Amino acid sequence: MIDPRLMVGVSGIRGRVGDGLTPEVVARFAAAFGAWALAQGAARTVVLGRDSRVTGPLFHQVARAALEAVGADVIDIGLTTTPTLQLAVEHHHAAGGIALTASHNPIEWNALKFIGADGLFLSDAAGRAMRALVEPTDTIPYATWDRIGTMRADPHAIERHIDAVLALPLLDVPTIRARRFTVAYDACRGAGGAVLPRLLETLGCTVHAIELEPDGRFPRPPEPIPENLGALAELTKATGADIGFATDPDVDRLACVLDGGEIPGEDYTLALAVRAVLRRRPGLVVTNLSSSVVIDDAAAAFGQRVERAPVGEVNVAIAMRERGAVVGGEGNGGVILPDLHLGRDAPLAAALVLQCLVDEGRAASAVIATAPRYHIVKDKLPRPQAPLDSVYAALRSAFPDAIADTQDGLRLGWPDRWIHVRPSNTEPIVRVIAEAPARADAIALIVRGRRELDAIAG
Repeated sequence: MIDPRLMVGVSGIRGRVGDGLTPEVVARFAAAFGAWALAQGAARTVVLGRDSRVTGPLFHQVARAALEAVGADVIDIGLTTTPTLQLAVEHHHAAGGIALTASHNPIEWNALKFIGADGLFLSDAAGRAMRALVEPTDTIPYATWDRIGTMRADPHAIERHIDAVLALPLLDVPTIRARRFTVAYDACRGAGGAVLPRLLETLGCTVHAIELEPDGRFPRPPEPIPENLGALAELTKATGADIGFATDPDVDRLACVLDGGEIPGEDYTLALAVRAVLRRRPGLVVTNLSSSVVIDDAAAAFGQRVERAPVGEVNVAIAMRERGAVVGGEGNGGVILPDLHLGRDAPLAAALVLQCLVDEGRAASAVIATAPRYHIVKDKLPRPQAPLDSVYAALRSAFPDAIADTQDGLRLGWPDRWIHVRPSNTEPIVRVIAEAPARADAIALIVRGRRELDAIAG
């Protein structure tokens, strides 16, 4: 049985190191994934990489040995970003990949993210099939002595990633270079220091960066949300930067700080990227149920519409593929462009934001000032032992005029506001998120949602 202290979600498993997540657990899950991936087809290779977390080098060795033990030939790309690893799986036509990263979680966490042969995180069905090799009994088919896997290094994965972004037809690289942006950047001692400055400098930017050392000793909470970006805001103002960028440790999310130091929230990253894409290629936009309506407004400015999917990168990516979306992602700063790959990608997002600023011919603050503004409030509380069905029923009864979406928890929506209540995929909590034109209205929705959750929590 899987340790209940571990979080099992759409992107893999994660836990606190030494408190649920141990070398033995990493070995079991890495071996199970390797055996499952090899059973899917002819490929025998699995790509392996990690972010900068302190426990990354240890778990990297454990995972590599476990993969070789089930007969996988490991392509090791070392310290890297999650989108770089996704692209490497596609580049090598591998059976899959493992990224050792807990993304935005605090420093004591680590995780294994499992990527299929198509470069996407495993679907729910594929994840269950893989975990069947771990639970309830250990049925992992280890290799005999003559079929043990091998290892080879691939030191060029990040370089290929940068080149792929620069080659996108949607980017006018010469014009971006001619604009000679000044950019402030906070890597939070994650893996972003290995890729963002190189990309930005290649795009002709002058880069003022902090916390580039990729040692995983995060100087602040690593999630790139407004309350954690004070140092970047100060850097942006002090250097007179046109824009500031912050990434999470595995570099699939990008947050922006505007010229002058205002921090608008992560949803604006996707909104700006959507404007850059739709200006050149009209089409559908897909985002998740917890993303801001600023994304709808960005699409509407070009006569296009937004459809929503459950929270989680793979859920959005699959919906984009099935519905033929031209761009999409998640409001947490994760931008997905099918022309590159179906994964959240912060380097891509940074390039598209710069393209948007070039297209608009004005400062980032001016672009955002002309659009409707909303207040999004995010709350969380420990997940109750009781099912959440009674919470959902009470909220639907309280707001009979709202449009209800039950793809992922419950989202109640109106033309200019919404509330979303759902269990987290990455932490043992329930998230309650609301948005409205006035902050007081968003808070009122949050209070109503918490009231129902408190009732079942006792």
